[in-house]
Amino acid sequence: MAPMGIRLSPLGMAVFCLLGLGVLYHLYSGFLAGRFAFFMLGEPEAARGPAGTVDLRELLAVSVEAAARGGEEVRRVREGNVLNEKAKGKTREGAEEKLTSGDLLSNRRMFHLLRAAFPGVQINSEEHVDATDQETVSWDRSIPEYIKEKIQSKEVPAESVTVWIDPLDATQEYTEDLRQYVTTMVCVAVNGKPVIGVIHKPFSAYTAWAMVDGGSNVKARSTYNEKNPRIIVSRSHAGKVEQVARQTFGNKTVIIPAGGAGYKVLALLDVPEKNQEEADVYIHVTYIKKWDICAGNAVLRALGGHMTTLAGEEISYTGSDGNEGGLIASINMNHKALIEKLPNLEKTSHK
Repeated sequence: MAPMGIRLSPLGMAVFCLLGLGVLYHLYSGFLAGRFAFFMLGEPEAARGPAGTVDLRELLAVSVEAAARGGEEVRRVREGNVLNEKAKGKTREGAEEKLTSGDLLSNRRMFHLLRAAFPGVQINSEEHVDATDQETVSWDRSIPEYIKEKIQSKEVPAESVTVWIDPLDATQEYTEDLRQYVTTMVCVAVNGKPVIGVIHKPFSAYTAWAMVDGGSNVKARSTYNEKNPRIIVSRSHAGKVEQVARQTFGNKTVIIPAGGAGYKVLALLDVPEKNQEEADVYIHVTYIKKWDICAGNAVLRALGGHMTTLAGEEISYTGSDGNEGGLIASINMNHKALIEKLPNLEKTSHK
């Protein structure tokens, strides 16, 4: 005797179909929404590479763009002379830290551009980003030819990447209208090591960029003086460094007081800027924030140079946002020998 067949009523069939459609909607709604968003924004789905990775060449391109856009805000505020200057606290040395509209507007533009382009990447910035600010800043994901010519595509896990933004380096000098010292900077670190550095000078539109094991648009100078180096330091630290440096290298040693960590790194390089001073060594003898130094560290590493603590330790760009051990930076010099010659400077970094 044949088994009895099972027949669904029209109502049962309808319920079954609705359940099936519900499951399909749950599985594919996110995918379809993503495709729709890419269509509306004009961003190709494959632009971010395989799931969970980012392309360092793309990250370099958007970092250059972010530094330039931030620089536009910095320049506009300064030229309009409406800085809205105020104090945001004091440094460990007791100096007043200043905040201006240039800092805030540059930070807003840079942060939102980088966040929109790479939403899965950690971004650390000097200034606070208002969580309620939902500004949309688009990037067309185009890579300039000058980057394509020198840099190959390279995918890395998104979770290994940290971006450091300095939206206005040398704020003190900015308020004093010492424009040559002012920069905007972006750095990309992978597993704590700086691999991409961008230093932009808003008032001349000059940008230096480099990628470790990739390429750069800047190079080291042809000559450096190890015997009587020109040492560039913060304006407030010149006295501390001068005494130790001249005891070590002699009275012919030149101390160059300057503002801004970005400016000081550029002083070590071959930079086509009429207001850019030249130095052989950059020294900082106190605590300094990582967004101040990460971009310069990456540029130097890409060119074969060094930036370490005064004790010669590598600086990690993960964890806390500060570097406790001061720094010494050089290129095409015996970096280890410099550190050994200046042991007393390491002691001053903890005072």
